[in-house]
Amino acid sequence: MSGNFLTIPGDEPLQRRSRSSSLTNLISAFDTKAQSHSDLQKITAFSGSFDKNHKPTFSKDEYGKPVPGSMTEFRGAEALARVCSEMKELCEIINEYGKEPCKNLLPPELQDATRVISFRELFTIYTVISDKLVGILLRSRKHQLTYFEGEVLFQGRDDDVPVFLIQTIQDIRQYCDNKALQARRSVSPMPN
Repeated sequence: MSGNFLTIPGDEPLQRRSRSSSLTNLISAFDTKAQSHSDLQKITAFSGSFDKNHKPTFSKDEYGKPVPGSMTEFRGAEALARVCSEMKELCEIINEYGKEPCKNLLPPELQDATRVISFRELFTIYTVISDKLVGILLRSRKHQLTYFEGEVLFQGRDDDVPVFLIQTIQDIRQYCDNKALQARRSVSPMPN
């Protein structure tokens, strides 16, 4: 066996150049990725390479939001979709077990309420399903699907507080399904 071990017998100079250029491209791509990772570590407060002198600049739309295409963004979208399905499930329970409210006794802002249930009864039914009733109630009130008085409901103290379903169950199903679909579509299917 004679000759240089880097040359292949019958190998043309053009083929060697293309191998060499593809290797150069790989090295260049690796260097670019390594540099972007190094830059990211300088602005990440939890890394060992954090640069305290770096002043991040964000637009109002970017502030407090995860990096687009990241796993954090993906997990957030999945969590929002899960919360939407839990809100829908809660509203379906209120629709199924609640009673029709007496419209002439309701204030004007609750005239559109379709069902009502006491917090005690809802708590009794919902604890078998989930232990996050109060959080889901707060979220569904924020989305104007339910209504109850007070900031937070507590078992025992607020047992007699009525919880109203504000919209029809068909509208709620459609709203929650659309919200969950929008959340899932808003992120990259293959996060980094």
